[in-house]
Amino acid sequence: MRDYAQADRHCLVTGANRGLGLEFVRQLLARRAHVVAACRHPGRATALNALAGEHPGRLHVLPLDVASARSRDELLRELPLVLDGARIGLLVNNAGVLHGGERFGQVAEADLETSLRTNAIGPFLLTQALAPLLADAEGARPGAVVANMSSEIGSIAGRREFRTPSYAMGKAAQNMGTALLAKALEPRGIAVVALHPGWVSTDMGGPKAPLSPADAVSALLQVLDGVRPEHSGRFLDGQGRQLPW
Repeated sequence: MRDYAQADRHCLVTGANRGLGLEFVRQLLARRAHVVAACRHPGRATALNALAGEHPGRLHVLPLDVASARSRDELLRELPLVLDGARIGLLVNNAGVLHGGERFGQVAEADLETSLRTNAIGPFLLTQALAPLLADAEGARPGAVVANMSSEIGSIAGRREFRTPSYAMGKAAQNMGTALLAKALEPRGIAVVALHPGWVSTDMGGPKAPLSPADAVSALLQVLDGVRPEHSGRFLDGQGRQLPW
C-alpha cells in the first residue's frame, strides 16, 4: 500500500463535495492521510464540512472552480499556508461536468465549451500550476501521483455509438493532457495516469449504476497504490487494466 499518510505529504482532491470526490476524501482520511479537499462552494458542502470537524488538522476545505483562472490562482495562494512546507503526494483531478440528454443536431456550443474548460483545460492548467508543490521521487521513495478521473466514454478507439458528445470530447482532450503531463513530469519521477472508475451510482452516474462510490474508490486506490513511474501516461480501469485511447 502506498503510504499517503507520510507527514511531509498531503493529498489534494478536486470536486470533493460529493460523489467520487467525497468518497476519495473519506477513504484517504481512513488511511490517516492529510487531505486538502477543494470544491466550488465549501459553505454548502455539508458532508465535507462534517468530515473536517471529525478530523481536525487533517482535512482542510478550500474553494476551487477548476474552470476559473482566478479561482485556480487563489488556491495557489492559499495552499502553502495549508501545506506548511509539505508536498503533495497525490493529486486527484476529479472535478467534472456532464451534460445529459444531448442529441445529434442539437448539441450546444456552450456545452462543448464548458466541458472542455472543466474536464480538460482546468485539470491540465491546475496540474501545471501545482507542479512545484508535487513531491519528487527521492531514493526509494516514489514521487507524487496525479490521477485524472477520466471515463471510457473518452476513448476514441472504444466509441460504438453517438453518446454524450460534450463529455466524450472533454474526456478525450483530458486524456491527451494526461499523456502530455506524464512526459513533462517524468524527469521528477512523478506519475500521471487517467482512470476510468466504471459506471458509478453518483449524481452524474445515476441510480441505476451498478457500482457504489465506496467500492469504486476502494478499487481505484488499490490501482494507485501500485502505480510507479513506468506506469505514467497510461489509461487504467478499476482493475488496473490498460484501456485503449
